[in-house]
Amino acid sequence: MNREIMTFDNVGLAYRRSLNPFSEKNWVLKDISFQLYRGEVLGVIGRNGAGKSTLLRLLAGIIAPNQGSISKERGIRSQLLTLNLGFIHKLSGFDNAIMSLVTQGKTIKEAHELVAGVIDFSGIGHLMDHSVSTYSAGERARLGFAIAMQATPDILLLDEMLGVGDKEFKVKSGKALKERVQSDQTAVLVSHSPTTIRKFCERVLWIEEGAVKALGPADTVLDEYEETAPTRGNSPSKTTTATAA
Repeated sequence: MNREIMTFDNVGLAYRRSLNPFSEKNWVLKDISFQLYRGEVLGVIGRNGAGKSTLLRLLAGIIAPNQGSISKERGIRSQLLTLNLGFIHKLSGFDNAIMSLVTQGKTIKEAHELVAGVIDFSGIGHLMDHSVSTYSAGERARLGFAIAMQATPDILLLDEMLGVGDKEFKVKSGKALKERVQSDQTAVLVSHSPTTIRKFCERVLWIEEGAVKALGPADTVLDEYEETAPTRGNSPSKTTTATAA
C-alpha cells in the first residue's frame, strides 16, 4: 500500500434544524475514520441519505467537520465531480471550463491551451458558447468529467459520475478513469452500483446512517452489502465482518 495522503480521524458533521443555538443537532456523519492512500481508488457505497455525498464534500474541503480532524499532505488538490457541479450557470461552457481549470491551479494560458482537450473529450463543442443553464444533466456531466481529465487533480472525487450520459460516453469515461488509475491517480468513487465499484476499487467504505458500517477489501464488503439488499430501505441489521484495511 502506498503512503497516506489524507486521514479522517473520528470526523463528525452536524446541523441544527432551527437557528436556536440550543436546539438539538442532527448528525449527518458520526465518528468517521479512514485513510486514503496515494494511487488507490476508494469506493464509497451505502443507501440514499447515508452521508456519501457529504463525505465527498468534506474530502473536497468544501465544508468543515464539527468534530474530529481531517489531515492531508501539503499542497494536495482535490476536485469534486457531481451532477450538482459548481458551475456558474449564466456563464458559457467555455468560460466555466477556463474558470474550473484555473481554480485547479492552472494558469490562464495553460487553461486556454487545455480547453481543446475538454471540447474533444466532452463531445459537446457545439454547446461551449452556450450558457450552462441550457445544458441537460448529462451534458453538464460530460463537461465536468472532461475538465477533470484535463485538470489532473491529486484526488479525483466522483459522485455517481460514471453512470450518466449515453452508452458511448459511459464507455469513454470508464476507459479514461481506468487509464488514470493505472497512472497512479488517487480517486474516491461514490456509486450505487456494486458492479462499478468492483470494476475500479480495491477497497470499499460502506456508510450507513452516517457511520462506518465496514471498511475493507472490495469483494468482502460488497458481498455483505449485497446480502442486505432486501432490507437496505432501513438500516441493515447484519453485523459485518470486514475489517479496516
